[in-house]
Amino acid sequence: MSQANAEFQLVPLRRGGMGIRSERYGEICHPGVGPREEAEQVYVGALGLRGRWATEPGDFVVWDVGLGGAANATAVIQAAAAVDCSLRVVSFDWGPEPLRFALRHACELGYFGELKGWCQILADQGLVRFELGRVRVRWELVAGDFTERMKWSPGETADFPAPHAILYDPHSPSANPEMWTLPLFEALRGRLDSNRLCGLATYSRSTAVRVALLLAGFWVGVGVGTATKEETTVASNRKEGVAVPLDGRWLERCRRSGAAEPWDRPPFGGRPLTEATWARLREHPQFVGGQGGGAPGNGALPTVGLDAL
Repeated sequence: MSQANAEFQLVPLRRGGMGIRSERYGEICHPGVGPREEAEQVYVGALGLRGRWATEPGDFVVWDVGLGGAANATAVIQAAAAVDCSLRVVSFDWGPEPLRFALRHACELGYFGELKGWCQILADQGLVRFELGRVRVRWELVAGDFTERMKWSPGETADFPAPHAILYDPHSPSANPEMWTLPLFEALRGRLDSNRLCGLATYSRSTAVRVALLLAGFWVGVGVGTATKEETTVASNRKEGVAVPLDGRWLERCRRSGAAEPWDRPPFGGRPLTEATWARLREHPQFVGGQGGGAPGNGALPTVGLDAL
């Protein structure tokens, strides 16, 4: 049985545990292995965060795009508790409603632990500072339309420092296509600090999404698999940030795909690559000279999986 809310439902997952279903988008968040395990695998593990926190001077900044019930952000904070570092988490969502719903069902969801009280303050006040173990945390919620915020000039968002890591977890491209367009990824890439390695991880393995990331200026590779996906996706502003880059074989399959052209504006839908997009992809440094299949560089974010569309 599910417990209903005006916009959200608590629903049982096939592999055990409970998840949150959004009525607005018609999707269950983290439907495969559950919220905590998926957050650990797809974001904390795939971005190699445990090996990076203590190596960066000052705050280690994480952009949490799609706060939802806060499974991803809490997984990051709990994992950082063992490290002497400063962590700044900037969570983006329309508002705190999904977090409030998750907090009402904290026992059933089972991932808040000692962070439940701090999450309640975040939902109520939009900003919280605390210490957990050895990590010092500043966590803020930026409410509103992320696509519109990315259109602002960098000076208008100076209070949101450039990230070291991005947990990219909106609802799926089919349910929320505006969050997966080429213009949005270009704007996101433009927010990164060229002097700072930044890794992005997402659960999507969509060919069109990967092409959009490449055209936006990211290096793109294969992320970890989950219970429902053979692989996910990682990206970085630097070559050494991707351990298993998409290679020439993937590029050829992309060329043959009927749904590889990245989305730029409505109506959204699958289309094969245009000649202009194909030419741009072939010129990407990741594929010039067969570099896409090269060995990972030093400091690469660890990923595993098979190349696929």
